[in-house]
Amino acid sequence: MDIEYRGENCVVIKYKKTIIVVDPTSESSVKEVSNPETIVLLTKNNSWAEKQKGFLVDMPGEYEHNDISIKGIAVHLHTDEAGKNATMYRLECDGIRVAVIGHTDAPLDDDDLEELGIIDVAVVPVGGGGYTLDARDAATIVRQITPKVVIPTHFADSHIKYEVPQEPVDEFIKSMGGNHEKANIFKAKGLGSLPESLTVIELARTA
Repeated sequence: MDIEYRGENCVVIKYKKTIIVVDPTSESSVKEVSNPETIVLLTKNNSWAEKQKGFLVDMPGEYEHNDISIKGIAVHLHTDEAGKNATMYRLECDGIRVAVIGHTDAPLDDDDLEELGIIDVAVVPVGGGGYTLDARDAATIVRQITPKVVIPTHFADSHIKYEVPQEPVDEFIKSMGGNHEKANIFKAKGLGSLPESLTVIELARTA
């Protein structure tokens, strides 16, 4: 399994011949969405729901596509307390259980944690600014789900114009403490390839 970071909350997960794109936007370069076999996950509604050509998942439920099992879990959208208007995802690739947290609030409630179950890799936005989780709240969720690896997204980047200024990823790294590594692509082959203790993997934005 490979995970690439494309900016904002967008990551591309590749497993064998399957490609999963999370939250593509006009600011992120995601050529993979033109492939009709690509799985597109949206953690909240955006204009890409009308543009993508792949297998779209944009709401809670259980899905199967290209031998990938996906569970969408309803959660509160960070900017809207009226109801559960965002989706958090759990998927499994090569025996590795991945959580895509999206733009929700901290802490997760007991029902959310039960739906997620055991998680090995968590993809979590950290930029704050009232738009998404900030460093402290992102760290709270990571400590709740205790993954082996956490991949931060949606942080300050001079090449991306955010509607709301975002905090640098360093704030999250300081909040977490512990192990920190930088990489262009996160690569894992089965559970045995993951670090023994929680490690923040800071991915460089690609493409």
